[in-house]
Amino acid sequence: MSNVLVYTLDGKIYINLTNRCTNDCIFCLRKDKSDVKGQELWLDDENSTSSDVIEQFKTTVQLLNPSTLQLPEVIFCGYGEPMLKFDVLKEVAQYIKNTYPDVKIRVNTNGHANFVYKRNLVPELKGLVDEFSVSLNAPTKEEYDELSKPKFDEAYEEVKKFIKSCADENISVVASVVEGYKGRHIDLEACEKIAQKLGAKFRVREWIVNGY
Repeated sequence: MSNVLVYTLDGKIYINLTNRCTNDCIFCLRKDKSDVKGQELWLDDENSTSSDVIEQFKTTVQLLNPSTLQLPEVIFCGYGEPMLKFDVLKEVAQYIKNTYPDVKIRVNTNGHANFVYKRNLVPELKGLVDEFSVSLNAPTKEEYDELSKPKFDEAYEEVKKFIKSCADENISVVASVVEGYKGRHIDLEACEKIAQKLGAKFRVREWIVNGY
């Protein structure tokens, strides 16, 4: 089975860079299935380069519309945390912006990358990423740890710091939560207040029972 690095969903192009993640969220789609609408997202290995991604991206664009001069939104989101392959993400985003300057690029992230890399990565993506969607997931550290099962203790504070870093760079940022997991309800009002305080928009993602 070959690595699916680029796939489509609802008319948008998604990029699946890695299966590694610093969270093990209890509601993660990949716990229950290996595909998104038949597109297998478990990778055979973690060795894919930016060139590998770009080649699949070109093929996907041709299949969508061979003569297109404009692309739909491109989202870095797969079965792992895309920012863990930061250099690849940056190079691919640069290629996309160079080739399709008007395309919107979004990164869906858990907000841990600055902690992992020990530096603020957000300024390096200014002009390449138009919007970050960051998984806030909960109004407190205790609930975040229960839902997201992070691999390090400071995770919740790091998420909030990452959101603020995006806002400080004037990059559009959305703080999201998953609502309704197996009947569980989050304090949405408290989460929205946190998002607003950090300078982010707020989005509620309804839990999809059977995935895509």
